[in-house]
Amino acid sequence: MKNTMTNLLKIKSIVTLLVLAVFVVLSIRGSISPDNVMIIVSAVVSFYFGTQHEKKNGGDV
Repeated sequence: MKNTMTNLLKIKSIVTLLVLAVFVVLSIRGSISPDNVMIIVSAVVSFYFGTQHEKKNGGDV
């Protein structure tokens, strides 16, 4: 449990969650179209999980 919390608090995780939160708020307010939010959030989440997958498989990310 402690290891999971430590990994969650890494800077990459924080940045990912902040980006997601900002775009969700902008979408709810109507400042940005949902299509743009979907594209940006998909890119951020894909990058985040891609780097996590590479770490587990021994990559240098």
